[in-house]
Amino acid sequence: MDTRLLEVFRAVARYGSITTAARQLSFTQSAVSRQIAALEAELGARVFDRLPRGVALTEEGRALLPHAEAVLDRLTAARRDLDALRGLGGGRLRVGAFPTAVAALVPRALATFREAYPDVALSLVEGTTPVLLDRLAAGDADVAVVSFSPTGPIDQARFELHHLLDERLLVAVARGHRLARRRTVRLADLTGDPFVVGSATAEETLLRASLPSGFQPRIDLVAAEWTGKLGLVAAGLGVALVPALAVRGTPADVALLRLHADDESVRRVFAATAAGRTVPPTVARFLTHLRGAAQAFRTTRR
Repeated sequence: MDTRLLEVFRAVARYGSITTAARQLSFTQSAVSRQIAALEAELGARVFDRLPRGVALTEEGRALLPHAEAVLDRLTAARRDLDALRGLGGGRLRVGAFPTAVAALVPRALATFREAYPDVALSLVEGTTPVLLDRLAAGDADVAVVSFSPTGPIDQARFELHHLLDERLLVAVARGHRLARRRTVRLADLTGDPFVVGSATAEETLLRASLPSGFQPRIDLVAAEWTGKLGLVAAGLGVALVPALAVRGTPADVALLRLHADDESVRRVFAATAAGRTVPPTVARFLTHLRGAAQAFRTTRR
């Protein structure tokens, strides 16, 4: 049933007059009469008795009126909710990010987004790139900040990638380390140094992807969290590769060195959304805030 017929029916029932309803709806009287006739033809029942002055609801009309009002009220509420989503006066945003992106990049974007759209409900989940992509594919996240997997590229048939930045890997050494006063180092300079890694498996993969072939780091200690890893470095128990996104949490007794251009490794960071799905207004706006945060990060790291 055309909801416009219900709107006209409700107006005529409210005013008890086709003429008054037509004036309120900015229709002609004949147009309102035709639409009431069309509604009655569709229902197979008269909804109004035509009186010398105005109209009156029939029994069938009285039965229809609460249903018509309920339908029209729900449509009004639906339009209001959709308008709120388009204007970001409501809705939700579920963000995923790999751990070092949660150190500064994503929080900055979330902070400016929340300031602009305080009525949007925010949630954040931290995880590795493969886990985050699985959540995107399952519909459990709206957008995820990910990096190219060391073991292979991201399937761009399944995911839309929005490039944010290229992140350098730095070398963390203790302030008392023999190379701590250097601005750049060669990997060959670290041949005898033990590397502190995050795990015996995942971090080994990161090292294989980050270091040139032929360089075999010596791995003595494993610390899952960055605080523990950098604590071991500060104590002089080894060196570590630190993604540039994570440098905000670097303690004062640790020096960060850049790798020589010939040894430097760059990790590409993207915002990913599920391919083939309509991008919600919340995600479209958040991507703008992510790009702004990434631009600020690039500027401060020059």
